[in-house]
Amino acid sequence: MTFPRPHRDDVLIAVVGLLGGLLLWSLGVHTNGPKAPLPSWVTLVPLVMISGLELLRRTMPRTALLTGTAAVLLDPFTPGSIVTLLMFADLAYAAVLYGTPGSARRIPVTTGLITIAVTIGFLAWLREPAALLIGMVTGLVSFGPATTGAIVRNHREAANAARLRAEQTALLAEMDRAQAIAAERARMARELHDMVANHLSAIAIHSTAALSLDDEATTRQAMTVIRENSVEGLAEMRRLIGLLRDSSGDVEPAAAPTLAGLDALVEQARTNGRQSGLSFVLRDDREQGSRLPAPVELAGYRIVQESLTNAIKHAEAGEVRVEVSGGAGDALRVTVTSPFGRRPGPRAPGSGAGLVGMEERVALLDGTFEAAPVEGPAGGPDKIWRVRAVLPVTDDKEPSA
Repeated sequence: MTFPRPHRDDVLIAVVGLLGGLLLWSLGVHTNGPKAPLPSWVTLVPLVMISGLELLRRTMPRTALLTGTAAVLLDPFTPGSIVTLLMFADLAYAAVLYGTPGSARRIPVTTGLITIAVTIGFLAWLREPAALLIGMVTGLVSFGPATTGAIVRNHREAANAARLRAEQTALLAEMDRAQAIAAERARMARELHDMVANHLSAIAIHSTAALSLDDEATTRQAMTVIRENSVEGLAEMRRLIGLLRDSSGDVEPAAAPTLAGLDALVEQARTNGRQSGLSFVLRDDREQGSRLPAPVELAGYRIVQESLTNAIKHAEAGEVRVEVSGGAGDALRVTVTSPFGRRPGPRAPGSGAGLVGMEERVALLDGTFEAAPVEGPAGGPDKIWRVRAVLPVTDDKEPSA
């Protein structure tokens, strides 16, 4: 049988206990006196045994206690050593502190019953009050250490549980912080894309046209549109950067765009898309005077804005139609259609981030989103690109877009 390697503190306890016991034995200091039935040298047997068992107090606490109990029962028949009793008390303490949970529950009860039984037994045998001292010593070397070990173990387990809860709380807080940062970055990316992409797309298209066409009037018109969009885009960028840099809260945030600005949005798209042969129509069938939650208004506006930007970048010449319907108590429905196909002439590159941003906005509001080519209406193009979003409107819930 291979014994586990003892802890260095256990080795120290065993060595100090053995040396102390040998010192007291050599000086003739005993607990039971010279009238013990066994000779003095037998005192060393339980002393050496329990000293060796101290090496197993952490690694094999139950075995050490059971074997130590057999050894300490021999001590009353020898002149005795106080060190033997003290080390046995330490074995009882360690068996509760380092043993299994079942042992930690049973050992204090068992030692308590043994203490009571020993006290009653010696009182019945000796019929003298001095027998109470035997019961007291039994309790001091068994029940007392076992109870102390149970108290210390309970405190350690409570401290470990509190530490684990604190670590879990810190982990959850870190996860919440990371999710909040990711959500804020996604929101900033959507806002930045929606605010600036429209202007940059118009600049890209008109600058390409100005470089490819050798016509002074066309070039001047393109440069005018470029300047207007660059100035507006720069203003939007400066406003966003100012909001990000300011952390004092003193700056009044700019009002979020709403569906009331659709007319101006479509008019701007009409200016930017005129050179590409695009015409724009807005049909607003919302209930008059109805007010929608701010997140729904913002999401609807951004979806129309991004759809118009994509139409200017990719649509063939033809009609771009914006339809908005619904109102309070129902759902806001936004539909934007444009001719589908590859048109000749300059086109701005696309990355697909706009479609992702629109889909994310709709998902945050528990709505539905579709963006795909479909069959065109009768008398129109064979195929159109249709963006359709349905944004629920509820009175008791206003999720953030």
